[in-house]
Amino acid sequence: MLNSNLKNAKILIVDDHLVNIDLLTGYLQMQGFDNIESTTDPLLAIGLFKSYEPDLILLDLMMPLLSGYDVLDQLRPLVSPDVYLPVLVLTADISPNAKQRALASGAKDFLIKPFDFIEMLLRIRNMLETRYLYQQLEKKNKILEEKVAMLIKIMSGWNK
Repeated sequence: MLNSNLKNAKILIVDDHLVNIDLLTGYLQMQGFDNIESTTDPLLAIGLFKSYEPDLILLDLMMPLLSGYDVLDQLRPLVSPDVYLPVLVLTADISPNAKQRALASGAKDFLIKPFDFIEMLLRIRNMLETRYLYQQLEKKNKILEEKVAMLIKIMSGWNK
């Protein structure tokens, strides 16, 4: 059940090089992920995020007009702090500062290009599994809150 839910995950790829998007999309589709959107224009990333509501974002850092850091900064106010939205940064920037800055800006993981596809797939699965488990926990908490509210209502009626 969990594996099929992961395969249905919505993945958004933001990279200014179409060849990178094609490579990522092709590999992900070979692994059974078919719900993929992408853009080479980082200025469109937030609009796509709002309309597509992805479960995972694969984000390049070094892009013209708007960097991956800028995209992360724009995402921050749109995502509630109690929501786990995984962002995997894929970049050629090997500096420790790039990794620290990306993770501090909200990315959940970081891979340096060229990356190992198996490692990338494992990281993607881990992040999607974590997102799925967060969502399940959120649903169960909501059910529990509703039951507690109902019990409180019933019990307050007994005290009258």
